[in-house]
Parts: sequence; C-alpha cells; structure tokens
Amino acid sequence: MNLANTTPASREALKAKKNWSLGDVPWEQFDASRVCPEILKVVKAAALVEYNAHDYATYLSNIFAGDDEFLKEIQQWAIEEIQHGEALGRWAEMADPTFNFEASFKNFTAGYKIDLSAKESIRGSRSGELISRCIVETGTSSYYTALADAVNEPVLKYICQSIAGDELRHYKFFYNNLKRYLEVEKLSPMQRLKIGLSRIHETEDDELSFAYYSANHTSLSKNRAANDNGGVVYNRQQFTEEYTVRAYSKYRAHHMDRVVSMVLKACGIDTQGFVAKAAAKLAWFSLASRIRKARKATKLAA
Repeated sequence: MNLANTTPASREALKAKKNWSLGDVPWEQFDASRVCPEILKVVKAAALVEYNAHDYATYLSNIFAGDDEFLKEIQQWAIEEIQHGEALGRWAEMADPTFNFEASFKNFTAGYKIDLSAKESIRGSRSGELISRCIVETGTSSYYTALADAVNEPVLKYICQSIAGDELRHYKFFYNNLKRYLEVEKLSPMQRLKIGLSRIHETEDDELSFAYYSANHTSLSKNRAANDNGGVVYNRQQFTEEYTVRAYSKYRAHHMDRVVSMVLKACGIDTQGFVAKAAAKLAWFSLASRIRKARKATKLAA
C-alpha cells in the first residue's frame, strides 16, 4: 500500500475555507471591565504558542514528505492555528495596551525552537506522530472549552469557543489520518498509549513555560527594547507552576472526562468501559493534585 497515493479519510474533515475569520469576531463588544487579569496572563501565552504553528507545519511537512494530500491539508491547519494566535494576541493588546504581541512573539521564538531539520518523527513512526498530534489537539480543544466556560468577557468567550471548535475538527483530521497509517504501521493499543502518555508528560516542557514568561515578563511595554525582560530571569519551574495554577484551574470534571475519552480513542482503547471511567477519575484527581501543589509552590515562591 502506497500511502502517498491514497486518498486520506480526512479530506472532508478539514475544510478549504476557515470556519471563521478575524472579521467575524465581535470586537466592538469588548468590555474591559470584564477582563480577568489572571486569565489575561495565560491568554497572552496561548497567543504565542498558537502563532508559532508555521514551524510545526514545517516539521510535519518534513515528516510526511510524499503524502501530498496530507501536506496540502497541514498548510490549511497551520493557517487556522496562526489565526488563533492573531485573535488571542489582538484581544490581549486590547485588554492590556502595554502588551506588544509581535515583540513578545519574537522573544518567544528566539528562546524556544523546534528541530526544523528533522526528517523522521521523534515518535518513531508516522502513526506515532499522529497520535502525538491527537493528544495536542485534545489538550487545546479541552483547554479553550474550559476557558470559554470560565470567562465573562464576551469577545474572549467568542474567540475561545471558535478556537475550541477548530481544535476538535483538527483532532478529527489527525485521527482520520492516524487510522490510515495504522493500516500499514499497525501499532498496538499499548504502543499507542505509551506514545500518548509520553506526549501528555511533555506538557510541562519549556514551550508553555517559556511562552508564559515571554508573554508576561518580556516586552511588557511597546517602548521597551525587544530583548528587555525587565530584570526577570527565566525559571522553568517557577513559570510552569504559575501557568499551571492560572490555566488548569479552569478545568472541571466534565472537561477532563472529554480529555480522557479523546486520548483513549487515539490510543485504540474503549472509551465507554470500566477502564475509561477509572481513567477519567484518576485524571481528574491527578489534575486537582497538580494544581494544589503548584498553588502551594507559587505561594512559597512569593
């Protein structure tokens, strides 16, 4: 079977035209009195990560060289992800006029880079890479859903709801391609689960932590030099804890139930049985415990 010549099951999953645009956002409804300073901090970080999708598209294009249909759709995926960053960045600049989105992004990408020369997936196979992408889209879909449920500012709520819908559609895109590749690479559920858990563990790597730092402690003023961090030194552990408290505290049990279901589906494990129910309870307990530890650590640091 020549995967490069097959028609992806995902052809219908990702539309050629974006479902929404920046012009659709009701910017005129922005209400500064409803901006939560704590949520603003994580929105700034999210804007930088989303806007960096071009690099991930380059990486994926290298990994899936020869699969022309996938490559075409991954470019559309990147366009939509970049729009997420643009929308969040524009909102953050409205909420905080001292925030410089472009300067903060330059600082972020100067300090955090992915390997754009890689020709093979760090997950060991194309199927492994697609499992990893499913995990990422699971996290973003659930995160923006939780954030939309938590915010009171109408423009941010609209943006988060729109992004959450995109991310769910992106999950389906990667999942449909995963099924196609598994016909050849045939990873077992346990192999798939190992990859999935490994990617989940990586949520505490430098990407989110450094994005949070870059968004909140560098280029805080449009009059400040692009590389000026205001005297705040990057400390991965500190900013991971701060991000954890402010971002993951917006999750509720039903959000985690959805996370577990999507992860198990990507790993080929029954999403309705005893294992799924037990995993959902364990995930919620683990997240709550992680937030408590992070909250304690940030208080001690303060």
